[in-house]
Formats: sequence, C-alpha cells, structure tokens
Amino acid sequence: MRLEAKELTKEYGKKRALDTFSYTFHEGIYGLLGPNGAGKSTLMGILTTGLKATSGKVYWDDKDIASIGKNYRGLVGFMPQQQRIYEDFTLVRFLYYIAALKGKKKQEVAEEIDDIIHSVNLWEVRNDTIGTFSGGMKQRTLLAQSLVGNPSILIMDEPTVGLDPKERVHFRELVSKVAQNKIVIIATHIVSDLEKLASEIIFLNHGKIVESGTLDVLYEKYSSQGASSVEEIYMSLGMESK
Repeated sequence: MRLEAKELTKEYGKKRALDTFSYTFHEGIYGLLGPNGAGKSTLMGILTTGLKATSGKVYWDDKDIASIGKNYRGLVGFMPQQQRIYEDFTLVRFLYYIAALKGKKKQEVAEEIDDIIHSVNLWEVRNDTIGTFSGGMKQRTLLAQSLVGNPSILIMDEPTVGLDPKERVHFRELVSKVAQNKIVIIATHIVSDLEKLASEIIFLNHGKIVESGTLDVLYEKYSSQGASSVEEIYMSLGMESK
C-alpha cells in the first residue's frame, strides 16, 4: 500500500499554492501541519482528485491515479472541514446516500453502515436528524461518511476545528480506532492534535515541505534546540503556533 506524490505544483494565476511537493505515504497516520495558507487544502484537493495539479503526478502502488480514474476515487474517504451536511436527513439516511454516491447498493452496505455508526458512537441517535446534533456529533458524522466503502486512504481537513478539548480527545481516540490498515492524512494547524495521534509529521509552509519525519527522529533532531514537543518544533521552524 503506497501513495506517492511526485513534484506536485499548483498555481492559481501568479500564486503558487503548492510548490514541487514530493512524499511517499505508507500505512499509518500522517500529520500535515502548517499555518493557514500553507498549501494543505490544495494538496488534499489533488490527492482526492478534486483539484488538478499544474504539474506533477500522484501514484497509487506505482500507477498514475489519472489512469485509475473512478477506481482510485473509490479508495479514498474524505472528511471535509466544513459541516455542510444534509441536516434534514437522519444519520442512517445520510450514510446510505453517501453509499449510493459511491455506487453501492443498500443491501451491500447495510452491515457496514451499522458497524460504522457503532464505531463513531452514534448508534443511539442513528434515526435522529443531523440538524439536531451537537458540533462534536456532526464531526463524528463527517468521519462516518468518510468511512463508507472501507477506503484505503482517509484524508481529513481540520477535523477538530470548533470542538472543545474533551470532544477533541474523544475524536482522536476514534481516529486511532478506525485508522487500522489505512493511509490516514490529517491536515491541521492545531499542533496539539497531532502530538499523540500521528506517527509521522510533514511541516508545510508556503506550499513547500520545510521539515518531515517520525516523531522520534524529529525530537532527536531538534532536542539540541531545546524542542521537546511538536509545538516547539513548529515554532522553531518559524511558523505561528495555534
């Protein structure tokens, strides 16, 4: 299982939002960390095929994702930042709707959807309308929809924005639980979210990788500068802490 980005560049007119980004992802949880405007959303858009790179390619197990087409999109689950959910839908109806968009028939996913609802701890409210949910419950709903179809790649955009500290801890526990046997990429500007979740972190700024590595390697490298946490490494790289 390998997702490889090679020399990805994305330009909007004269602005370069992503600048020759190259990285290889294997099974595990990756943190994509950087301030607002660092290029995180642009990268996620390319990896989910929502955006087309100006140059560069993405490969899934050595195959160009452009040649894989809809079969690649079926491998990807995406959790967007914005809670723009069909609030008149019940949770169950919403997840079956997502399954239908992915070409799945109801009878094919009935057991899977029940399992997903249990995994995000929303079973008791499965028949309630999403509009009645709290912010934390809506975030779990977004996580649930990204899991429909058992994707191999799970990409999350600022998944804990707006959650209180208790909800954030619970959400991190859920992500750890559902991340087994997947490539999980979590983009955020909230440093503390990744401290106990990601095994590898990519620091992105102005569209470029400024640092990357496993937590152990990063801690060892920056210990001489007095950095003993992801937040301190983040600050030592000259990026604003959030």
